[in-house]
Amino acid sequence: MDNDAAPATSFQRLVKWAITPPQSYGVYLVALILIFTLSFYAGTLKPKHSPAPPPVTAPSPPRS
Repeated sequence: MDNDAAPATSFQRLVKWAITPPQSYGVYLVALILIFTLSFYAGTLKPKHSPAPPPVTAPSPPRS
């Protein structure tokens, strides 16, 4: 039958709760703060530099 009422999972209930108007504003604000914080933290990380190879010296010209 089409009217089978399957029990909602906790994730579905959480999503339904989060998209209702009063909570949705808070969820949006928290998401913005989280994205800003993570991008700021990622921007402050220093990339790992591999050590520079030793300089290559050119062979000296032959002496005559």
